[in-house]
Order: sequence, then C-alpha cells, then structure tokens
Amino acid sequence: MPHVMELLGKTRIVVRDGKVIEVGEPTVKWCPIFDKVRGIKEITPEAARENMEFRIKDFGLFTPERKLEQDVFVGFGASEVMMTGLNRDMLDTTVTVCDGAGTVITNNPKLVQGMGARISGLIETEPIDAVINGIAEKGGIVLDPSTAEINPEGGVIKAAKLGYRRIAVTVVHSENAARLRQIEADEELDLLIVAAHTTGLGKEEAMELFQHVDITTGCASRQIRELIKPLAQVGTAVPLFALTQKGKEMLLERAKEVESPVLINTMPLPVLPEHKQPRELV
Repeated sequence: MPHVMELLGKTRIVVRDGKVIEVGEPTVKWCPIFDKVRGIKEITPEAARENMEFRIKDFGLFTPERKLEQDVFVGFGASEVMMTGLNRDMLDTTVTVCDGAGTVITNNPKLVQGMGARISGLIETEPIDAVINGIAEKGGIVLDPSTAEINPEGGVIKAAKLGYRRIAVTVVHSENAARLRQIEADEELDLLIVAAHTTGLGKEEAMELFQHVDITTGCASRQIRELIKPLAQVGTAVPLFALTQKGKEMLLERAKEVESPVLINTMPLPVLPEHKQPRELV
C-alpha cells in the first residue's frame, strides 16, 4: 500500500519508497501560509510535487529517516495547540496521526509537534518500522503497528483503557466527531476534538462538524468561513476557530506560549480580511 496525503490546495499526492509517484490537481490556487513560509505564489501540481519532495528530503516524511521532533511551524496550528495543552497540564494525552505509523497516542508534547507539524491531510499510510520504533522510544503508542491504520475512535478507546481521561483527538470527518462524542459519554471522558483538513467540506457536513468539535481549522473552506459562529479565533488567513468554552480556553492558553506579540480584542467573529484568504475557496 502506498502513502497518500493531500496538501497544498488539497492536492492528492501518492508516495512509494520515498518517491512521489502520482500528483493530482489542486483545488486552491493560493495559500497565504505557504506564500509566506515557502514563497509559493501559485499552487500547481508541480508546486505540490516540489513541496512534497521538500518534506521528504528535509523532514523524512514517508521514510525511515522521519524526524519526530521539529520546531513550531505556525504560531497557531492544531499540533501547536495540543502541544501547549500537554505542556500546561490541560490534557492527559493526545490521539493524532503520523505517516508511517497511523494513529498514535502520546503525552509527549515534543512528539505531538514533531509528528503533526509537517503533515496535512494524511489519507492512508503503511507501517515503517523505524518510524514506529522511534515513536515508541519517545513515549508514543501506535494503535496498530501491523497496519498503521488511521482510526481516531480506536485511539481514544485505547487511551481510555490506558487510564487517560482528558484526551485531545484530531478528526477530519464529522461522523468521526459524532462517534467520539458518544464514546466520551460512554467512557466518562473529557475530549477536546480538533477538526483539521477541512477544505472542500459541504454545507451539511460543516454544520454537523460544528455540533461536535471544540476547535476547527479554517483551511480553505468556504462553508466554514460563511457559516461558523466561533467563540474565539486565532489567525485571520488560515485561522483556528474555537466553538466551545473548552476550545476557547485552549486557544487562549496557546497564546501565552507564542513568542511574537499578541493582540486580544472583542469583536464580532469571524474576522477574515479578503486579501489574506486562500484563493478559490472550496
């Protein structure tokens, strides 16, 4: 099984043996984050290929050389928020994903950041022994080392069996978030559900997602930008939105660890300056 990830305008990339073997078409033409960080002025299939090859070369994605400890990529990202939650004892553990391993349970803040900083929409992956062993050495538990399956519900259930209660978990689909809320009730847990990779969500799915998650990324989703009524927002180009008090408190806690100056103000949300938005929102 090859590795499949969507990145840079939701471009579908297939990687096998450390090489890009297939590149799809992007759904977005410009992303303010990648323009700022990598100087990408237009998202094309070739730009997506080059970015994936850069991630493979510099960070070892989808290879045994995967770097599992990395610096902060953006001030406010999903992995950065979870890292802060662990650092400040607001969470017991996290359930996220990593290429070469699938779903991972860990309470190591550096590992959470290292795994999440350089991946976007991980669709499927296959086991890489060196990555799985590296995660274990750093205090992570791979849900299924034999398959590297991506299963947030299974990860939360296993975390609960290990005695964790305050658990942050990332999801992509609203149905996962709904099932996680049922698990939360059944197991008497305290979940922080974070939605990521939301570009291209339909209206009904976006509204369903809002019912179950604490925090969601804005990505390049037109539906999220038009429909969301957040309690808090960080960032204006590709923002994170808090939909619950728990999510709001986590974003504000993250602000304490951001090294650059921070403006905190009250105003109607969302705030989305037109010139900062990804082009051709979908």
